[in-house]
Amino acid sequence: MKLHVPDMSCGHCRAAIEQAIAAAGGTAAVDLDSRTVTVTGLDAARATAAMAEAGYSATPAP
Repeated sequence: MKLHVPDMSCGHCRAAIEQAIAAAGGTAAVDLDSRTVTVTGLDAARATAAMAEAGYSATPAP
């Protein structure tokens, strides 16, 4: 699934999100240019919760 994360803008953001998703049991492919994250291995609720715990809000990307 693809999520829009408007608050991410740098390599630190990428690392924090990748680590949060990995800790929850999934994998994340971060695209800083479009500010989207493609998550595999988690459902939407678990992925957004993991990112919220890391300090990032996420919504479904079109």
